[in-house]
Amino acid sequence: MKIVVTGANGFIGKNLQIHLRENGHASVICLDRENSQDDLDNALFEADFVYHLAGVNRPQNDVEFYEGNTNLTEYIVAKLTEKGSKTPLLITSSIQAATDNHYGKSKAAAEKAVRDYATLTGAKVYIYRLPNVFGKWCRPNYNSAVATFCFNILNGLEVKVNDPQAALNLVYIDDVCKYFLKSLVGEIQPENAVVEPIYKTTVGEVVSIIQSFKANQNQLLIDKVGVGLTRALYSTFISYYEPAQFSYSVKRHSDPRGSFVEMLKTQDSGQFSFFTAHPGITRGGHYHHTKNEKFLVIKGKAKFCFRHIVTNEYYELFVDAEESKVVETVPGWSHDITNIGNDEMIVMLWANEIFDPSQPDTVTYKIS
Repeated sequence: MKIVVTGANGFIGKNLQIHLRENGHASVICLDRENSQDDLDNALFEADFVYHLAGVNRPQNDVEFYEGNTNLTEYIVAKLTEKGSKTPLLITSSIQAATDNHYGKSKAAAEKAVRDYATLTGAKVYIYRLPNVFGKWCRPNYNSAVATFCFNILNGLEVKVNDPQAALNLVYIDDVCKYFLKSLVGEIQPENAVVEPIYKTTVGEVVSIIQSFKANQNQLLIDKVGVGLTRALYSTFISYYEPAQFSYSVKRHSDPRGSFVEMLKTQDSGQFSFFTAHPGITRGGHYHHTKNEKFLVIKGKAKFCFRHIVTNEYYELFVDAEESKVVETVPGWSHDITNIGNDEMIVMLWANEIFDPSQPDTVTYKIS
């Protein structure tokens, strides 16, 4: 199957190329501004499916809107019609196609050309009226507010927001590519060419979320970056890191027993850290009323001791790093851990809450 992508070096085109490759589509003809009309003609003649992503949104004058959006699309459908092979065609339009500005009018006219092609030939066509698309490789300070916010906030540059309450509808680039690939294999019907989810938010909320990414890093805090809009914004934010920003140092607390390092603190799911202990060293010797911890020995051998603070019941267990065994602490049981090996012991630690020195929920209770 030969796939043609126009505008292949644009933001959506670059991402789509990668997704096509990952899904086994090796025969992709990529076209951009550097290609000639003959290149376009030859590609369209060979095409089994066309992604028409090329367009103009920042012209020198209004005429270029129609040249780059309407006229180019009309040319493509004319060439596909000449073939007589009902080549499926997907185009990226815009929600502004419903507006009365020149950009919107040029996009609406391009849509009409595509619909006429479908009516005339019976070919399947997919018209995606996209809202604001964001994600990695989007050019900042060009035509994406999200890209601009991410880049400027990351690099300490000014961010201008005229109306924080201004509505902003967003779709994430990975979701766009997912729907484009589904259209390619017929899993999406032309009348259902809509990318989901659409994140309905405001300019002020987006800026606030992105600013929190920058501010929280210095405190080892991480937002709820596992789902939804925050997940997509965080991925976009860090995609603008320069290699020198790929790493940062965290504080190491060391004493004769070993070291303790906090790595990450979450807003509502506790924190992650690790500690080391020299041979024969015991750490802990306290209990919690509410706090829960999970230990994972990743190097060395450990002895865990537990004593119930009311019944005096005692329990111990031995863990070797090769077992990859998680050990829980339980409220009301004092606990400690001793390095019983001959080498340094390293233990990962998760606690279900961020440590608060003013309310530590950690009470000394030695286990004899």
